[in-house]
Amino acid sequence: MSKKIKIIADSTCDISPELAKKYDIEIHPFVVNLGEKSFQDGVDICTDDILKYYRETGNVSKTAAAPPNEYEELFRQWPADEYDVLFFTISSDFSSAFANAKIAAESFDNVYVIESANLSTGILLVVLAAADMIESGMSAPEIAEKVAAVVPKVRTSFVIDTLEFLWKGGRCSGVAALGANILKLKPCIEVIDGKMSVGKKYRGNIDKVVPQYIKDRLDSTPNVVRRRVFITHTFENRAAVDAALKQVRASGMFDEVLETRAGCTVYSHCGPNTLGILYIEA
Repeated sequence: MSKKIKIIADSTCDISPELAKKYDIEIHPFVVNLGEKSFQDGVDICTDDILKYYRETGNVSKTAAAPPNEYEELFRQWPADEYDVLFFTISSDFSSAFANAKIAAESFDNVYVIESANLSTGILLVVLAAADMIESGMSAPEIAEKVAAVVPKVRTSFVIDTLEFLWKGGRCSGVAALGANILKLKPCIEVIDGKMSVGKKYRGNIDKVVPQYIKDRLDSTPNVVRRRVFITHTFENRAAVDAALKQVRASGMFDEVLETRAGCTVYSHCGPNTLGILYIEA
């Protein structure tokens, strides 16, 4: 009897509960620290808690991967005679998750640790590509090899309302944050080769910036994998999100347009009123 394939991803993939259930994907939570207190991402803390903490203290939350022994405990739950495990992590440039999981996987013959070189639903695009491969009947070793070719084709970007969270998290200088705020700039943050970089800088109200940002991103990538696209965000303005979804659907470039709310990792660095369009280039 052939073994089952179990997909596990760290919580930074920002999967919705509905998609996790649909594709039978298990999520392993990151640690989220609010000062001296530690929580599990998506288990006993959410982005509302992070915003509340920021407003009360002026400080941002910190996130961390599990140590190797915790990953060992996780992998041990899936016996090698029954399962092969595909474990997906955030980029190694953002976290020690990949390194720690690789150390843990050395004790198992049935665990394949895959670095997404990405964050948020950029990770999830790789995860769901693997899920599609399982449906097609591929084995775990085949999927681990094939999905590695998907990783460099993922296009991840976000336009953010304020640089304050990136500044306080050590991702940009105070001078850059101050200058952006004074000039009312809304930078596009891109993930390229597993690292964050600043792309085009927009000016104006974030609700008005988002449509131009989406147009620019789609115009810059005319050849996409039609299977799916994500709009991932930390917006409270429902109308702005609905308008973004409508704009992407109207482009006719994708078969499935999915919405997810960004989790604690993205929120810790980008803050409220952040929105991204994420897809795979053909």
